[in-house]
Amino acid sequence: MNKTASEAAAFIQDLRERVAASPNADVVLAPPFTALESARNALGPSSWISLGAQNVHWETHGAFTGEVSAPMLCDLGCRYVIVGHSERRTLFGERDESILKKVRAALRHGLSPILCVGESLAERESGRTESVVTTQLDGSLAGLTPQDLAIVTIAYEPVWAIGTGRAATTEQAVTVHRLIRLFIETGWDSKTASTIRILYGGSVTPQNIESLLASNAIDGALVGGACLNTDSFATIISVAQTQGD
Repeated sequence: MNKTASEAAAFIQDLRERVAASPNADVVLAPPFTALESARNALGPSSWISLGAQNVHWETHGAFTGEVSAPMLCDLGCRYVIVGHSERRTLFGERDESILKKVRAALRHGLSPILCVGESLAERESGRTESVVTTQLDGSLAGLTPQDLAIVTIAYEPVWAIGTGRAATTEQAVTVHRLIRLFIETGWDSKTASTIRILYGGSVTPQNIESLLASNAIDGALVGGACLNTDSFATIISVAQTQGD
């Protein structure tokens, strides 16, 4: 919940002056709902930066006061939508069943869902990382086809690392990313597992992005606080573009 509509437009203008387009990295901005239209206008019709939303409802319309549907997001130029973010899970009680419905709604309307999974500190310390992450994946991807998964991105975001400054080590992140890929291979097939994008999210900074992306198990980053400042976000994008050479 950062950036007003005017602040988002100014941010985008500044970011575009700092970073040039590159085929080596895809960049998606996911501002609040209220800033989506101004962000689209600031990006322009042929921008190399894509637009995403932070959440979506599973119905197309109806008596769901305060909610936003996939057709509404598409009409605003969104190509991506974040689903199941840990803050949605922990603060607003979202569960895998509703997250699956959101993933399906996004796919039905041509949006690429960025599905977030991850464990809390207590779950990690009790050795439950694998069971928590695989349970979330199982519940949030149930019944999807390989064709569906070709449009899905998975973001591993350890809850204990989000906004705490305590990022997972590259080794910790790689371990879970490989677990996720194995889950996809077992549940679907090796081709789907090898091509699906798996991002890391959790206190990503200009200081740790290079080491995270150095592993071929980590395909990108879901950036939080560091993307609110154009200097730090531009640095992260530039590193990703270089690493993608």
